[in-house]
Amino acid sequence: MNRGLSLLLLAYLALGSVRARAVTAPPDREYIVITGGVSLYEWEKFKAQPHDHWWANFVHASRVRFDQLRAQYGPDANITWLIYKPAYVRRGKQEGRDLVAMVESVRDADHLNLVWFDKTADLVDYLNFGHDRTQEKIADLEYFGHSNKACFMFDYSCEMDSASKCWLHETELTRIKKVDFMRGAFVKSWGCHTGEEMSGYWHSATGTRMWGAIGRTDYSNDQEVMLSTPGGHWVN
Repeated sequence: MNRGLSLLLLAYLALGSVRARAVTAPPDREYIVITGGVSLYEWEKFKAQPHDHWWANFVHASRVRFDQLRAQYGPDANITWLIYKPAYVRRGKQEGRDLVAMVESVRDADHLNLVWFDKTADLVDYLNFGHDRTQEKIADLEYFGHSNKACFMFDYSCEMDSASKCWLHETELTRIKKVDFMRGAFVKSWGCHTGEEMSGYWHSATGTRMWGAIGRTDYSNDQEVMLSTPGGHWVN
């Protein structure tokens, strides 16, 4: 083997070693994705701008993010998926399919810790007490679902047409403990409008900054959530 080829091989091996170290997540941190529920299409289909043609709008976007987290932090990263169950039960009955089983197949394929929740208190309890937060901090928290400038709406147009019966409002964010998060944790809402007001409340309540959208977001892209309002942008 000539000297040039030897140096190239050594450089390649060194780069591989750096990459291997770069994608090994420390065991003392958790990466959390929260997925809200979809609407019932029977209520949406006649609207000028209907929501959720596809039941897996938010599930698919979450799965794309799981792949990115695995690529960034490695196969052993502790990724937890919190998902609002009642919406998928109701939408499944409408479609005549077991959507709960389909979501659980994603859990198995992506090696996730799946936590269903039925009410906001269950979600908050997991964030605060799902692990000993003095030992295992939240390093990444992201939300995929319906929202407005003041709250996450976990069941928009699911229990009632064009309304929500399960939400996390900006005035309730103080229920989430500051100790839950590691310093510099990445937090992002991929829902509509949350950068317009809720991000500020999030920072005041939790001590972490939350990226949110100015304007609406669009889940129709296969690979990532897009901003759909002209002039829309992300802020934290």
